[in-house]
Amino acid sequence: MKHSDKRKISHSAKEALRYQAVRMIVKQGVSVMVTSKMLNVSRTALYKWLDIYHEQGFQGLKAQKLGRPPSSRLSQEEAKMIRKKITDKCPEQLKLPFMLWTLEAVKQLILRLCGVSVSVTTVGRYLKKWGFSPQKPIVKAYEQDPKEIKKWLEDEYPAIMRSAKCVGAIIHWGDQTGLRSDHQAGRTYGRKGRTPVIRKSGKRFRSNMMSSLTNRGHLEFMIYRKKFNSQVFIRFMKRLIKGKKQKIYFIVDRHPTHKTKVVKEWIKKNSKTIKLFYLPAYSPELNPDEMVNNDLKTNVIDKKRPANVEEMERWTKNFMNRRRKNPEQVKKYFHKDTVRYASADYNFVNH
Repeated sequence: MKHSDKRKISHSAKEALRYQAVRMIVKQGVSVMVTSKMLNVSRTALYKWLDIYHEQGFQGLKAQKLGRPPSSRLSQEEAKMIRKKITDKCPEQLKLPFMLWTLEAVKQLILRLCGVSVSVTTVGRYLKKWGFSPQKPIVKAYEQDPKEIKKWLEDEYPAIMRSAKCVGAIIHWGDQTGLRSDHQAGRTYGRKGRTPVIRKSGKRFRSNMMSSLTNRGHLEFMIYRKKFNSQVFIRFMKRLIKGKKQKIYFIVDRHPTHKTKVVKEWIKKNSKTIKLFYLPAYSPELNPDEMVNNDLKTNVIDKKRPANVEEMERWTKNFMNRRRKNPEQVKKYFHKDTVRYASADYNFVNH
């Protein structure tokens, strides 16, 4: 059946047609096929209107204003000021009731500083025009000392690199992470007001992994179930140095286990084969091994539903072995801005 072209009728007539069609189907119980024939409207259009109605009600069927959006209501000076505030400050620093810069937060900022009320749609258009995009923020602890970070980046790590080159050592970055059956960080689409349900085991179980990597693409890992302690840490380091001809410079965070008396004594006994270095406190974003942990949880824990701890460990082992066999993929862990300084091709002279 050929349907008439509705593009030439007025907006108000289109709106009335949508209302009539939805009322016939929803209120009067007329089938979509019959409604399509009676109103000379395609079934595709009817299903689209029904989806809008179920999500937004009759309000969503109203005719929308057409034409180009009005020009910016902010002056160049005001736009520049808003951009600077978003770039340099967090909402809470400006006493706004938000943790992150959302569209609503920017809307309130514009209203407060410029006295201009705009819609969140307009805010989104402004942000896109200004070169802003929604991004996952890097979390930094309040306790982090910027001076320590600067010293690490400009003095300490370059010195470690020079020393490693001098003695022929290879630099490993290490970290440990927990794997939990109830971990859920991913998102899935669903209808508004109807939260999707994901089936998984009701049992709670966990395992742990320690890993290390180099900017040359070498990856090591060890899965364990017991609590992370000195014995576990030393066991991993024994694996790390086993069969290695080069000395290992091992960079880790300041976890208490990394600095116990037992660990220090073991390091002293094995000083010819391994040496420990510590990252600045509260600075996980500086450790490339954090990228390994994130990759594992995103592609194994978030996307699959292990039935038991053995299955979770098997999936983890398979995933890590695939990464281990792909040095080029391992090197990519050093591409993120916060760990770029540790990559093989980073030139400290020019930074």
